[in-house]
Amino acid sequence: MEIFDLLVVGGGPGGYLCAERAAQGGLNVALFEKKALGGTCLNEGCIPTKTLLNSSKMYRHAKESEAFGVTVEGVTYNHAKVIERKDKVVKTLVSGVGATMKSNKVNVITADAKINGRGENGFLVEADGKTFEGKRLVIASGSETVVPPVPGLKEGLESGFVVTNREVLDEKTLPENIVVIGGGVIGLEMAYYFASVGVKVTVIEMMNKIAGATDAEICKVLTDAFVKKGMEFKLSSKVLEVKNDSVIYEENGEKKELKCDKVLLSAGRKPATANIGIETLGVEMDRAAVKTDRHLCTNVSGVYAIGDCNGKLMLAHTAYREAEVAVNHMLGKNDEMRYDVIPSVIYTDPEVASVGFSKEAAEEKGMKVKEVKLPLSYAGRYLAETEGGKGFIKIVVDTERNRLVGCHMVGSYASEIIMTATMMVDTELTPTRLQKLVFPHPTVAEIIREAIFHI
Repeated sequence: MEIFDLLVVGGGPGGYLCAERAAQGGLNVALFEKKALGGTCLNEGCIPTKTLLNSSKMYRHAKESEAFGVTVEGVTYNHAKVIERKDKVVKTLVSGVGATMKSNKVNVITADAKINGRGENGFLVEADGKTFEGKRLVIASGSETVVPPVPGLKEGLESGFVVTNREVLDEKTLPENIVVIGGGVIGLEMAYYFASVGVKVTVIEMMNKIAGATDAEICKVLTDAFVKKGMEFKLSSKVLEVKNDSVIYEENGEKKELKCDKVLLSAGRKPATANIGIETLGVEMDRAAVKTDRHLCTNVSGVYAIGDCNGKLMLAHTAYREAEVAVNHMLGKNDEMRYDVIPSVIYTDPEVASVGFSKEAAEEKGMKVKEVKLPLSYAGRYLAETEGGKGFIKIVVDTERNRLVGCHMVGSYASEIIMTATMMVDTELTPTRLQKLVFPHPTVAEIIREAIFHI
């Protein structure tokens, strides 16, 4: 039996980057992935959804271009062609990850892996009828769709009437109407895609607003923009039952039925840690999530958990950074996670992006803060390229420490601009120093500089 320096269970963003960085650090690595390298993000999430959203944005821009002096006639949308292009993009990127593993001499085992306690020289993992032993172990098993105990939901998934983010990305035809269960990020992005290409969309959400913990004022702008595009929202509503052609839900204490061609289940995700043998090591859990410290160490020496399986922040870029921190800890380098400087994005139109604390969250932490809010129309490029947009930025400053601790945006290019604010929050430069940064003009990103001058 070959003994590895490191065994990595799961080939998603966290897992494959962990394997790459560890191999570059001189470790002999085995990486286990039961499906395709890239995990949910590359195959069923981040990348394919952005491919679809970009196509829908081009279609919508063509249809709504008259305000900008451009008239387009006879524009059509070919969903099957869009799915075909999505598959090509995913295939290219998956192949790229595979090539990277090969060039770094990572041993990739394409099989279902199960942890099986300890051996003489380390931790044991069984896969493809063989047993592998490693001096260290990284659990990067990802997450899975939450399936609430709603009558008819399981049967709907089996029949195909109900789909998750996995199946919906392979649908070759568009439904006439779709009900989305859940108004979080995943549900909103797919809901927006369908609405943009002419599908009637209704979102049922238990909370009184969409987009989870996103700033309430930003949520209002987002909701108004979606409603303007024809989407309908049933907020503070609960799904009671799924039939073979409808969804039964409760709204304001009243039971209602909504007929539809398809249902997209997007009620959240949970760590995928069941039935992979974690219990054989005595690793401490918080329900389905693996407990980790700031170095991604578990309570068992030599065992780490990165990505969605630790339940901290289920974002691909969080997993990337966690992978680097875990490997650095293995190699004896001083490094640790900072979850307070992880940016988040909703890739709809308008886009939403944020990093750090909101004013309310900062005050709950005992900070004395000042919030500055400015419309994005302060930036000339935003006004030039957006018709009737109501985007804005909020920055939050800790007045005692004289540091930027948060930034929240809704509007064009927010997903790209937020990195500038992330660097500002992370480096903890004073507003006075930040005011000396020179932004290219005209850019929408200039709004950050403008906001800092309003502190």
